[in-house]
Amino acid sequence: MRKIILFMSVSLDGFIEGPERQIGWHKVSEEVHNHMNEELRGMGAFVSGRVTYELMAGYWPTADADPVATPAMVEFAGIWREMPKIVFSRTMERADWHTTIVREVDPERIRALKAEPGGDLALGGADLAAAFLRHDLIDGYHLLVHPVLIGAGKRLFSGFDTELDLRLTGTRTFGNGVVLLRYQRAVPG
Repeated sequence: MRKIILFMSVSLDGFIEGPERQIGWHKVSEEVHNHMNEELRGMGAFVSGRVTYELMAGYWPTADADPVATPAMVEFAGIWREMPKIVFSRTMERADWHTTIVREVDPERIRALKAEPGGDLALGGADLAAAFLRHDLIDGYHLLVHPVLIGAGKRLFSGFDTELDLRLTGTRTFGNGVVLLRYQRAVPG
């Protein structure tokens, strides 16, 4: 069965973006980007909310033509374009680049999607992650913790008020101080 893995960047103080949606504090070096390309290349689909999808679609379809794009960025542009995408949105009418629009988070439909053959599903976007978390649909958490305090903004897990035990399954420290933390649900007992 496929797993749903949340991939998110977070500041040391727990924010995914600043008060005005700033993400310029992300410290994505070529080393970090190459690692993420390796992880994401084998996924079965990108799963995101509308805001995350629109942010990605605003740059990655043509990022490999950007003269300042690094080799890792060029590689990710191809990964993003070719990967199937599932976008949860009540307002989007159409989307390109192998994208399916889904209107509601239906736990039974998500469980059926997980039962389909193929690679794991890469979940992105804090609001969608919160909805998946409320329905107990997330199997793993891959968090890139950036060595920066931003003081305010949008928290990764705001609105979640249930305790959830996780088990650390791996870490990696990058040369720029970013730390990847991998967790999965702890098995009860």
